[in-house]
Order: sequence, then C-alpha cells, then structure tokens
Amino acid sequence: MKKRKKLYESGGGVHSASDRAVHRVMFVILFLLSFICLYPFLLVLSSSFQSQETIYSNGYRVFTEAYTADAYKLIIKEPGQILNAYWVTIVTSVASTAIGVVACSACGYVMSRKEYPYRNILSFYVFFTMLFQGGMVPSYIMISKWLGLKNSIWVLILPLCVGSWNIMLMKGFFQSVPMSLVESAKLDGASEMRTFFSIVLPISKPAFATLGLFILLGSWNDYMNCLLYIEDERLVKLQYLLMRILNNVKFLTSPEALQYGLVTNQEIPTLAARFAMCVLAAGPIVVVFPFFQKYFTKGIALGGVKG
Repeated sequence: MKKRKKLYESGGGVHSASDRAVHRVMFVILFLLSFICLYPFLLVLSSSFQSQETIYSNGYRVFTEAYTADAYKLIIKEPGQILNAYWVTIVTSVASTAIGVVACSACGYVMSRKEYPYRNILSFYVFFTMLFQGGMVPSYIMISKWLGLKNSIWVLILPLCVGSWNIMLMKGFFQSVPMSLVESAKLDGASEMRTFFSIVLPISKPAFATLGLFILLGSWNDYMNCLLYIEDERLVKLQYLLMRILNNVKFLTSPEALQYGLVTNQEIPTLAARFAMCVLAAGPIVVVFPFFQKYFTKGIALGGVKG
C-alpha cells in the first residue's frame, strides 16, 4: 500500500512535505553563508569604533564593552580635506565609468562584427596589450611629457577608461547577440549607429552594468595615478589621502617620533584607524553594489558565452 504524501499550499502552488523540508534546509544553508560573508564587514565596522587598549586586551571582536570614535576623529581631523577627496573621487570615478562604457562597448561591438575586415588585427592588438604592457616608465613619459596630463584631473580619468579585458568582455557578449536582429535592422534601412543604439543597446543592459561596475571599482580604488602625476592638493583622491594619513600615523607611533618628542600622546589608535579607513573607502561602493548585483552575474555569464 502506497503512502500518501502530505501536501500543503505555499506560494500559490502545492508542494509535498519533503519539498518543504528541503526548502527549510536550503534556507538555513543560505542564511549561514550570508552570515559568513557579512561577518567580516561587521568585524571591520565594529573594530573601527574600538580603542587601542580594548583591541590589545580583547582582540578584534564584533561586540565589545565600550565603543569610541577616536579613530574617525584622527582621520577626519580636517573634514574639508576629506570632503574634497571624496568629491574628486566621485567625479573622476563617474567620468571614467561613463567614458569607459562608451569606448569599450563601441570597440567590442566593432570587433564582434564579422563583416568588419580588420577585426582579427584589432582583436590581436587588444589581446596582446592585455598580456604585455609597456611598464611604468614608458607610461609616465607618455602621460606626463607627450600628452601633458600631469597635475590635471584628466590624468585621473582617461588612463582608467579603456582596458583590454573590458573590451574582450564586451566583444564576447556582443557575439552572443543574434545577428538576425542586426540584419533585420539593416534591411529596414537603419544605419550602424541606429542599429547599435536602438537594437543592441536595449538588450545589453547586463553587460553594460557589469562593465560599468568593473570600471567604477577600478577608478574608485586607484591611487597610483594620483601618486605619480598629482601634486595639487585639490586633486588628491580619497584612496591616496587615506594611505598618506595611515603613513603619518605609523610615523607618529614609530620609535624615532617618540625619541625626538614629536608626539606627546602615545595612545594613537593606529589599529582602529586602519579599519576606519576601510569603512570610509569602501562604504559608498558597498551601498552602490546591490543596485548592480542583479545584472552582475548575468552579464558575466553572457559575456563568457563566446570569446
């Protein structure tokens, strides 16, 4: 005699009791995985509000007896400088993302069209530069001497716009787009620009979101261009400013500074200051990322269909 499964209605459908158990197990597993991913962020945030003495005695903990904002007071000693660095970082990151998305998508779209006679040469050129680069010295000479971008805000925007990997990503995605759509647009008399903006662009939102997120992260975390080419304090980016503050804090706690009496208070929250810098640097990106998350995985998957 067959045993009847106990059924129940959930979410508008009928499921068996075994399905309900599986759903509960999956929910617990996903909850644990989410907690494991979220725990480091909670640890960084909590440690940034702990005193130097508390960290030395108890170590890094999510929950502690007392919290303090001494690390943030040390970093934001000059709030105008921090706000200016935030503004420069936001402006350069948004500009690099906008220009980079247009340039990389246009180049990738051209390379994906089989009727373009120089697509193989262009693909080899892009792929070769992805493997071999000129190095720091030729880049410095070209940017500072030939292009004259040194100590300009454009040096924080243009070098980060176009990347070989980003172009190949867009090329792989555009190759997965059905060519019948492009051919139908051409039969209707649409130009190449009309075909790209009216046919290809609306169905490429996941790829554009993925590309934009990559460029935005790269530009937001960049500090090397600021270190090499910027001398004007008004053009300093946030990452470089935080790195400079951290080096100053390290020097204030060094034996040389204590020996020559350069500091009077030895309880400088150097450990908490590092976590506070992580919070200040990564906070805006953590807020922006969830809005791109629904396109991110789909864009990566579609971009890897063809190479």
